[in-house]
Amino acid sequence: MQLLTCKWFPVNQEPRALIFFCHGYAIDCSTTFKDVASKFAKEGFGVYGIEYEGHGRSGGLNVYIDDFDLLINDVYSHFSKIAEMGENPKKKKFLMGESMGGAVVLLLHRKKPEFWEGAILIAPMCKIAEEMKPPKPVISMMNLVIHLIPSWKSILPGPDIINLAIKQPHKRQEIKDNPNCYIGRPRMKTMSELFRVSLDLENRLHEVTMPFIVLHGEDDKVTDKEASKLLYEVASSNDKTLKLYPEMWHSLLFGEPLEKSEIVFNDIVQWMETRINTLQVNANNNHEAKSQI
Repeated sequence: MQLLTCKWFPVNQEPRALIFFCHGYAIDCSTTFKDVASKFAKEGFGVYGIEYEGHGRSGGLNVYIDDFDLLINDVYSHFSKIAEMGENPKKKKFLMGESMGGAVVLLLHRKKPEFWEGAILIAPMCKIAEEMKPPKPVISMMNLVIHLIPSWKSILPGPDIINLAIKQPHKRQEIKDNPNCYIGRPRMKTMSELFRVSLDLENRLHEVTMPFIVLHGEDDKVTDKEASKLLYEVASSNDKTLKLYPEMWHSLLFGEPLEKSEIVFNDIVQWMETRINTLQVNANNNHEAKSQI
């Protein structure tokens, strides 16, 4: 199975920190995220991404997730190898995830809690919003068929995620015209896995210990902003930030008007810069203390 990986780096300089990006359901990172990733690179960050099995230009059946744990293993394996290459062990490492990618970030943290300097969670999938839940007949059918034909698609049309997630009409059309993105009905086993993971995360949000910033549009109809509030309230982390954006939708960096997405982008950069500076000061103080012993 071949999985597409991608990276964006600053020009003529070493990155001051690394971002490991996890994309959302049915979206790619190599094209949809490239403009945003390039902006982070211009700010001096190195950005790495991977397209999950069945997503983007990676191999596998379109948007079919048989086992979310295997998806996590793929991402963890790639990011861990990158983090240990060359000068990368010396660099600060931040996870970034949007929507379903936020769930990926939280599960990567669970595998190795002390490895990452922090996480940027953009409208994370910690709980399925009520508006996105399929009707009860679909849930009952899903439970019946996933063991027999798990790759079947839902026979009933669900909510139009693209129209709910992306405010700008021309940005919606970009996704619909992008052959690397999927706009069809979800597969039964994929739906089951997303429900399973969302419930698991919701019940274990208190286990999150790494520094994080969670950003959510107040008019998001895809993932639940109340789940982001809950994460902020119950997480065990001593360094946590919650940002809510009035009148903004689900896709904060891609789907909003430029002046709105710039606010979110700048909040993320400022949050990372503050942590990089704090970590550097702490490292210098520790070095001076050891030198005096």
